[in-house]
Amino acid sequence: MRKRHSLPLQLALIALAIVGAAALVGAAASPGKPSAQLVIASTVDVKGKTSPCGCSIPKGGFARRASFLDSLRAQDGAVALVDAGGFFPEPNDYEDNAAFMMETMVLLHTDAVGMGEKELRWGRGFLKAQIARTKLPVVCANLLDRQSKKPFVATSLVKKIGSTKVGFFGLMSDKVDTGPSRDSLLVEEPTAAATRTVAALKKQGATVIVLLSQLGKVESEDLVTAVPGIDLVIVGRNVPLLQKGRMILNTLACYGGEQGQYLGVSRLDLSPQGRMTSGVNEMSILDPTVPEHPQVLAAVKGFEEAFNEKLRRKEKERVASQAGAQTSNNGLEVDHFLGAEVCARCHTSEAEQWRTTAHARAWETLVDHKVDARPDCIPCHVVGYQKPGGFKTGDDAAKLADVQCENCHGMGTNHEKYAETRITEATCKGCHDATASPRFDFALFEPHIRHVKPDVLPELPAKPKVSKMVGSATMGSSH
Repeated sequence: MRKRHSLPLQLALIALAIVGAAALVGAAASPGKPSAQLVIASTVDVKGKTSPCGCSIPKGGFARRASFLDSLRAQDGAVALVDAGGFFPEPNDYEDNAAFMMETMVLLHTDAVGMGEKELRWGRGFLKAQIARTKLPVVCANLLDRQSKKPFVATSLVKKIGSTKVGFFGLMSDKVDTGPSRDSLLVEEPTAAATRTVAALKKQGATVIVLLSQLGKVESEDLVTAVPGIDLVIVGRNVPLLQKGRMILNTLACYGGEQGQYLGVSRLDLSPQGRMTSGVNEMSILDPTVPEHPQVLAAVKGFEEAFNEKLRRKEKERVASQAGAQTSNNGLEVDHFLGAEVCARCHTSEAEQWRTTAHARAWETLVDHKVDARPDCIPCHVVGYQKPGGFKTGDDAAKLADVQCENCHGMGTNHEKYAETRITEATCKGCHDATASPRFDFALFEPHIRHVKPDVLPELPAKPKVSKMVGSATMGSSH
């Protein structure tokens, strides 16, 4: 019997709900009058994020992406939507998330999708099955079957966007580890593959050529410098966000950040023959001013709740199978976490001050958003996730939920070492990194976690203003 990688029944029903809403998401624009401009919307390195992410200003998510695309298509008509790869999630046990990502990208009418090593993390069989099931247009010109040397997926495709024939192709780095597929797949040197593919696309009549790159910043820039004929490159693979794109010789480069928090909008001016003469790119933030498409939002929330429950069950099963593993091989108890109530027995005033802080309500935010079983969210909201004596499952929330004493000071059984321990910026930045807390400034925030109640505390920076709505459209940001 062939092994299946389908979603559970309840997730399949959710997928059907999205299909029913597809017309509302905005059908792909039909060819119209010749246009002097081609618009290409893009994402890259989404990393399995289906909902808004970020502690300061939650950004991104499929529902906002769908709403923004509706506005863009209403304004510009012929709009191509692409993703440059890196869309599979990073945690283990997230195959359902990967499958849901692909389904939803199809239903948002994605025209072409690149791929990188993330898409191979569950093996070639899983990816191939999901491409066959969803019909997602995945392209990669330099990923080959090691034995036959034939392309693993389509190398490229040509699609008419409005009146313009656009060629799309993907490349991944030949320096990556392809994981469980390393013995069966081969990554060809990108420059040779690009040269060959650009020539083939031109023979097929493409007058505009778009590269979906998982090469990284430097290698992508080097490639479009060496290979003429590429009009637009969507640069992916751990590439910092640039608000505006830049021209590299005759190629417009778009640097889209990650986690789907922004949507790139590239506008290419065309000659009467449909060839690019110039272009500009700007990243549009998917912040709270962008409304969430109701049907897509309902489907995403339904998936996430069911997926969260599945993860919770699996985690309980895993913990049960590992019961009794809290002692070392010689039978002596290892250092472990104790929980804030133990600390509060002696440190009463410190505990009272801690209860007034946002740290004491960290777990509540996960519960409210129904992501309290997701290992990509939990570690910064509990004590000692998956460590000895630390948080294992939701059953431990009563004792080990929230950011408690031991998150900053260390395991309770190491209490005698606390005198040598100093809370530093590095302590905080384990969680308050540039993605989760872009406003974090240790000098400003540190006084607010001291176990004292000073009369005057330094004022925390105001949350940055978000972009304005323009009519029914949400056309960008000055961030």
